[in-house]
Amino acid sequence: MGTFDKEGNYIPRQITDQDIDDQHLEDAYASTMVQVEDGQIVSGKVVKIDRDEVLLDIGFKAEGIIPSRELDISNVIDPSEIVALGEEIEALVLQKEDKDGHLILSKKRAQYERAWGDIEETKEKDGTVSGKVIEVVKGGLILNIGLRGFLPASLVELRRVRDLQPYIGQTLEAKIIELDKNRNNVVLSRRAWLEETEKEQREAFLDNLKPGERRSGVVSSVVNFGAFVDLGGMDGLVHVSELSWKHVDHPSAVVQVGDEIEIQVLEVDLDRERISLSLKATQQDPWQEFASSHQVGELVYGRVTKLVPFGAFVQVGESIEGLVHISEISSHHIDLPEQVVTPGEELWVKIIDLDINRRRISLSIKQAAEGGVVAAEFQEHFGEHAYDAEGNYIGAVNEDVAADQDEAWAQYYSEVGDGEVPAEDGGLEGAEDGEVPAEDGGFEVAEDGPAEVHEEPVEDPV
Repeated sequence: MGTFDKEGNYIPRQITDQDIDDQHLEDAYASTMVQVEDGQIVSGKVVKIDRDEVLLDIGFKAEGIIPSRELDISNVIDPSEIVALGEEIEALVLQKEDKDGHLILSKKRAQYERAWGDIEETKEKDGTVSGKVIEVVKGGLILNIGLRGFLPASLVELRRVRDLQPYIGQTLEAKIIELDKNRNNVVLSRRAWLEETEKEQREAFLDNLKPGERRSGVVSSVVNFGAFVDLGGMDGLVHVSELSWKHVDHPSAVVQVGDEIEIQVLEVDLDRERISLSLKATQQDPWQEFASSHQVGELVYGRVTKLVPFGAFVQVGESIEGLVHISEISSHHIDLPEQVVTPGEELWVKIIDLDINRRRISLSIKQAAEGGVVAAEFQEHFGEHAYDAEGNYIGAVNEDVAADQDEAWAQYYSEVGDGEVPAEDGGLEGAEDGEVPAEDGGFEVAEDGPAEVHEEPVEDPV
């Protein structure tokens, strides 16, 4: 500032050494401007948003222009969906000055460069990335993680997802499993992230799951070797051999996806995090059921299923087959089973041995022919009146059959016996005292007087 003389008059300060001429003033202005180079990342404030471009003030002598195609990798048409007025953003210098003296910038390429550095660091630390799903492509999803990250369909969830469209717009966490900057290739796995974040829950679930206990679950998938069942947090496998006590050609013959079933836990592998389940363990063992309702010496009805050189197999219950040794097929010597029985033939057999531990039953056809106690289910089939108190078969009374037989015999005797027919009271019309029917249809004299009348038993089915 200036000074005052003795009279108090103000004397202005003289400026000479620091004076700036026009050239120096322009240089001074230039020194305050931001210096930029092609490929440089700069930051600035959004000052204008148009339909096809955004203006960014980075402190340069002219505002930078970001074309709409350079705003985001998602190729959003409306720039206002990407940036807002006054927002501070980064951009990469594509062209220092165009013909109008403007900077040409790219927001998405700045993100790309920043993203690669962050992604490489994240992968080294085995961390996770987060990004919005912007596109469904063949085989998976594209996530915006500063660049285009590919998430295969098989790695979206713990189980493969068929419909990926609902994921559009969702923000997902994922692990980086493959990274190649030269090929601009980033492969992600959300399943790996889910497995990691749910590890504690899985460990707690497995700790609480004990072999032998029964659980309810829903069939989540059916494969050639069995069925996977969702137990409410983890899947367990029911091997095809554990689906049924009967032979199963394919698991789909027993269960379908979506079926709610009760299963028993067979094994829990904590190290491999695998659960083995059984459906048939929740069902009664047909062998145990057969053993509890039958005993050695009983007669059962069966069907010949297969012939072998040493005998014949006979099915005597649901999924139950027994062996008739060749020595037990006939009372006389035979060389081959087919000399007496054929596959598909139904017949009576006697149980001569029950070995439930080895799941073997020995049967006899020749001993069945000698009679015995018929198994309870067959007594019910033929009717209780056909058996005595000990269970021995004594024949079924069928009035219709008896009437048919009487009519047949009446007709027979009317034709060959000179009109003589059996009397209703058990005697014989036309026969004199002491005469009984002869085998040829005539009469013979009984030595001890009148013949005693005996009721003919019905033929034993065994």
